[in-house]
Amino acid sequence: MAETKTFEDLGALRASEPAAAPIYAQKLDALGRAYATGKRKNAVARVWLKPGVGKISVNAKDYEQYFARPVLQMLLKQPLEAANRLSQFDVTATVSGGGLSGQAGAVRHGISKALTYYEPELRPVLKKGGFLTRDSRVVERKKYGKVKARRSFQFSKR
Repeated sequence: MAETKTFEDLGALRASEPAAAPIYAQKLDALGRAYATGKRKNAVARVWLKPGVGKISVNAKDYEQYFARPVLQMLLKQPLEAANRLSQFDVTATVSGGGLSGQAGAVRHGISKALTYYEPELRPVLKKGGFLTRDSRVVERKKYGKVKARRSFQFSKR
């Protein structure tokens, strides 16, 4: 049978070794680029980050041409501005699925993850800004007997 332990024995086990913080290492491919996948709603973005002059291209177009709304352009630049790296990296992204808003969120998530892979010391700054968290909200499925996910058919007394 197993030997019985007292609370003092268990306390000694816990106090013996404090848990060390995880150490993040730089992850680069053979060409010196950081690669990350960003997701938002149904959109998936593949993002490559390399040192450069600050050029951002999405699906082989300039990001200002692909995302015409200023709000979406601002969304893309947020992680680079938070890390003060706006003119230091070139970003190449291919994005598919979803609408423009979801695609912009996916590219933002991918840029944030790629920045942490290229410079692991930027992780606390980006984590504090909420850029590394994957927004898991997706469209609720339609249920049977309903018009939409929750909307019921219009009630008529006669």
